[in-house]
Amino acid sequence: MTQSTRAGSGVFALRRYAARSAPLPAGLVRPAVDVELIVPAFNEERRLPRTLGVTLDYLTSRRWTSAVVVVDNNSVDGTLEAADGFGAAPVPLHVIGCSERGKGAAVRRGIATSRARFVGFLDADSATPIDTLDQVMALLQDGHRAVIASRRAPGAHYEVEQSLSRRWGSWVFRELTRLTLPGIADSQCGFKFFDGDTVRDVIADCRVNGFAFDVEILAALIRAGHDVVEVPVAWSDVPGSTFSARRDGLRSMADLLRISLSWR
Repeated sequence: MTQSTRAGSGVFALRRYAARSAPLPAGLVRPAVDVELIVPAFNEERRLPRTLGVTLDYLTSRRWTSAVVVVDNNSVDGTLEAADGFGAAPVPLHVIGCSERGKGAAVRRGIATSRARFVGFLDADSATPIDTLDQVMALLQDGHRAVIASRRAPGAHYEVEQSLSRRWGSWVFRELTRLTLPGIADSQCGFKFFDGDTVRDVIADCRVNGFAFDVEILAALIRAGHDVVEVPVAWSDVPGSTFSARRDGLRSMADLLRISLSWR
């Protein structure tokens, strides 16, 4: 049975409960499934429909119980209407809100309100093929706590390259990331999945809301003694990113330095 939910006043209730680290009330937590896929969305009316379409079609043919969660991060376009267009899908689609700005805040909202055995996120651009989840789920079921898509692991390649400026910025970011995650080839591919209980525990201490948020999550997992497995993917750059090198790049690098210092 299809289920589509949207948080209204519940968004503010979530913030109050998160602030005092109390258990969330049952009405703000979704039903448990084998795997929940979180899609953070800020002004994604153009790219979101294709992502939801291919993702829901893919999940329909899999044996796991699953759900997709769109976390609207204060969009001012037709993002909500785009998500509502999939209300008749056979896989449950939930739409919730996150009033705190930033991709990291949106992803943590989705994780914190999940009861799924496994939970993770994918970007709204479908840059990573959704069938990557087959290999990811097999590794999680084998006991690995974090499995992430990688554009730098052996066997990975680019179907569509980024622009020269984005490639240069990515190189700088990777070099800085090595201060915190020396053993991970690619921390920024937007397709990461985790053991649910494990990641819900570690994100309680995570605070980065910008695009370096996943470095903080991975660092917290490794510090807690958990492994991170990289899966090579065929990745495609998709136009329309809301990432701004001028606005978000410098902030992300500053966040990286803070993460590195805080985990020393």
